[in-house]
Amino acid sequence: MSWEMFATLLAIGFAGSVLAGMVGVGGAIVKYPLLLYLPPLLGVGAFSAHQVAGMSSVQVLCASLAAAWAYRKSGYLHRRLIADMGLAMLAGSFVGAYMAHFYSERVVNVVYAALATAATLIMFRPSASDEWHGDVDEIDYPRPLAAALGALVGLFSGVVGSAGAFLLMPILLGVLRIPTRVAIASSIAITFVASLGGFVGKWVAHEVMWGPALVLAWASAVGAPLGAKLGRRMDARWLRWLLAALITATCARIWMTVFGW
Repeated sequence: MSWEMFATLLAIGFAGSVLAGMVGVGGAIVKYPLLLYLPPLLGVGAFSAHQVAGMSSVQVLCASLAAAWAYRKSGYLHRRLIADMGLAMLAGSFVGAYMAHFYSERVVNVVYAALATAATLIMFRPSASDEWHGDVDEIDYPRPLAAALGALVGLFSGVVGSAGAFLLMPILLGVLRIPTRVAIASSIAITFVASLGGFVGKWVAHEVMWGPALVLAWASAVGAPLGAKLGRRMDARWLRWLLAALITATCARIWMTVFGW
């Protein structure tokens, strides 16, 4: 690995993880397109969609663990929700990650674009209140629906090497009606649980490039807690719109790739 590639991966990992920690995602929504397009744009190398998905699985695991640890004393972690959706996504992401080995690069990109499109549409649904001042465990939601949606998100997001937090957050906000700050913190913890399945699936399929993946993981371990701290100080409405902007921009860019624009 050249020092130019090392510096590029370090910058992508750190910047993407700061944003991810702020809005409650694992980071693939930011880093997947950056890893796919930035290295060749800078002339330092290139990765295939399968390689990017494999590296993303390691990065998401480390970033979500670091951010969840930063939120451990925040009072916003909904433990029942984390268990219901996390375990369902864990099973689905393992299956999806292994299935991706049999798909072409175009199919991987189409799946990613389809998930981002669905997330974009859900983000524009009315959501619950931004803040929550009581006991988070008192927040009610339909548990069977949450588990079913978690399994579905895990299955498809496992294909692209992420834990699905970029789709999970819109579901928590627009479908399950979880308050924004509780959704952000809980989403990160759910993402960590679910990312275990995606990582193991990519590892078994031999799609993890360990050198670049470990650079991203190290940068994520530093950037994600910083993003989580910044997110706790920002207005929750701004965090929600920032997430919507990230998802929409990524959705548009991936569809451009799919159609060869």
